[in-house]
Amino acid sequence: MELRHLSYFKAVAEELNFRKAAERLFISQPGLSRQIKQLEELLEVKLFERDQKHVELTVAGNYLKGEVDFVLNHLQMTKSQLKLIASGKIGELRIGFLGSASNQVLPDLLSKLNSQQPLISTSLEELSNAVQVEMIEKDKLDLGFVRLASVPSDLEMKVVLRDSFSLVVPKDHPIQIQDFHSVNQFRDESFVLFSSDYSNLYYEQIIGICKDAGFSPRIRHKSVHALTIFKLVENGMGVAIVPTSLKEGYELNVRFMQVPNIPQFTELSAIWKAENRNPALKQVLPFII
Repeated sequence: MELRHLSYFKAVAEELNFRKAAERLFISQPGLSRQIKQLEELLEVKLFERDQKHVELTVAGNYLKGEVDFVLNHLQMTKSQLKLIASGKIGELRIGFLGSASNQVLPDLLSKLNSQQPLISTSLEELSNAVQVEMIEKDKLDLGFVRLASVPSDLEMKVVLRDSFSLVVPKDHPIQIQDFHSVNQFRDESFVLFSSDYSNLYYEQIIGICKDAGFSPRIRHKSVHALTIFKLVENGMGVAIVPTSLKEGYELNVRFMQVPNIPQFTELSAIWKAENRNPALKQVLPFII
């Protein structure tokens, strides 16, 4: 089995169409079919169910697709790391994060790296919880910052920030901080929330805060971006409940009021794959653990 077999298989597995996969690979369709048949013979399993109209992965083919993604991603990472190491660097750390990590946790980590590990470079990408978990499992990311209750057993998880919740209102809202006793005071307001795509756990916590106060929030808008939520609040589209740490880094006409007397809190956690072999990750983990 050669690397080209895996690349050809990946293209067909993603396209589920031999003609489109052949065009993508710049080879002939008969040539691609021969390569896939050869791979099936080498592995002694059937990878695709196909007829003149449809192509589907078999159970074995679906399993191989996940493994091929991992292998090819790891090879690409190895190639990039080799270039960095040859230039005198330790390597590159690929970091995924939720927007809320960019206010305090991520800048603190990058500051430590700049002063104590200058030979480590970083690439940063803002991603949802689910995408970070998937990319770390597939070796597309080395480190993530998420808001999740748990992660798959092959990943490690460490809480790096425990946070309270704050209500966000327009700056000219008549209820002032000294008058704020319960979110029930806002039961008739429209709410702007982070969508459940941002974090289902966090979304359910917000709903729980409102229900504990005796009402179900009237949700008018949802977003996965804090700035969008704050701009909507600023323009009178509703009020929001967010992690208190998000008040840092924005200059908007909104006011943050910490929600008093509630049991709910939110945690931001770092996650990584225990079997990750990136030497840069091994140097960075002591800053987190």
